[in-house]
Amino acid sequence: MERLFRPHFHTWLTQKQRKPLILRGARQVGKTWLVRKLAANAKLDLIEVNFERNPEYKRYFAGNDPAQILGELSLLFNKEVSPSKSLLFLDEIQEAGDVLAKLRWFSEEMPELPVVAVGSLLEFTLADHDFSMPVGRVAFRNLDPMGFEEFLMAHGQGGILNALSDWRPGKALPVAAHDGARVWFHRFCMIGGMPEVVAADVAGASPAHCRELQKDLMTAFRADFAKYSGRMQTGILDSVLKSVAGSIGHKFVYARAGEGVKQHQAKRALELLAASRLCHLVKYSPANGLPLEAESKDSFRKAVLLDVGLLHALLATPASGAFPSEGDLSPDLRGRIAEQTAAQHLRLRKTDGTGDGDLHYWQREGGRPGEIDYLVAWKDRIIPVELKSGATGAMKGLHQFMYDKNLKWAVRCDANPPGAMEVKVTTTQGDPVQYQLLNVPLYLLWNLDKILEVWIAEGL
Repeated sequence: MERLFRPHFHTWLTQKQRKPLILRGARQVGKTWLVRKLAANAKLDLIEVNFERNPEYKRYFAGNDPAQILGELSLLFNKEVSPSKSLLFLDEIQEAGDVLAKLRWFSEEMPELPVVAVGSLLEFTLADHDFSMPVGRVAFRNLDPMGFEEFLMAHGQGGILNALSDWRPGKALPVAAHDGARVWFHRFCMIGGMPEVVAADVAGASPAHCRELQKDLMTAFRADFAKYSGRMQTGILDSVLKSVAGSIGHKFVYARAGEGVKQHQAKRALELLAASRLCHLVKYSPANGLPLEAESKDSFRKAVLLDVGLLHALLATPASGAFPSEGDLSPDLRGRIAEQTAAQHLRLRKTDGTGDGDLHYWQREGGRPGEIDYLVAWKDRIIPVELKSGATGAMKGLHQFMYDKNLKWAVRCDANPPGAMEVKVTTTQGDPVQYQLLNVPLYLLWNLDKILEVWIAEGL
């Protein structure tokens, strides 16, 4: 299956001032496959060192001389490791934290050798080792699960994908493209973006088998909880993880994280789960200006999971003979799925992996209620994103937010075909407000930046 990150990966390989690359991401998102594919396409000899499978290999990296290290590896693998013809792949690098510090010597003394280090739980490794990262001598990239665009590619739905890619405000999306996209997006909402599950779905696996694969992945992630030993009891982590699944779309309340879980434990457990990339925090921003991170508060947080498939695994969504239709799902679950899939695709806005997909939202502090599901920083503008799981829904909170913040552009995600309009209303507080509203179905959120480029630049 094709990954949109791969061309950017190849660009890194061809750069003259290439640095060793650290590819971060949760388990099973496709990191190892990408590196192997890169080496094969570039016709490079892949030197794969897996520190989890072979922890004894760490001793071959004891010195600081890259030439000496390659000499050791040549003897180990019984073949010459040529800097110009090889790619050094350090897999499961979290099991060999001291080796991370050695990457600076490859950057300084052997830049002609492409080096890729891949790992999960890297943040824990860095916290456990007394060394400084080679800042400025390594590059970082992040890999998330597959998005809807990649899902359509995997299923050979090029016609629908082309129609979605070509849509811009001022154009009509073909009815068949809208109907087809809705069907396939619901399937994505049931399958998720974990490559193993997507591959099984493409191969014709039953919904029940796909659900079992999602549960197996969840079990594997939970098995990693043992590696957090000394930081948090696994039972507390499990309770908080289930609480994340149950609170998607709402502020995460530490006091409700599980029976017997204290608030400070819930907060720490949530931070550990976020560091492992098993969940992602949606941080509060007052939206007074950019960057959105500037005035965020730890007391206001939402949380989402790594992938919507894990949501089904945790909630045991039925999939015996077939996946439930959209109408068969409870309104609460439909809302959570909308929040989860929106978060996943907003994280994927930078397909080159240079951003870490930070997520933000807004809620009113004190007084009357009010909340904006997501805030997007686009160039020098703040763009609010309002979610509706169906085709209708009031926008009173968005109207007031646009007035209070004096913003001119907003996005609404619902089940209607895409389009744009001017909103000219009076808020519930009697304030006149006028702004431009872009209606983007959830199935198009992956292309939001390109759509905004045309919409705002041309004032459509």
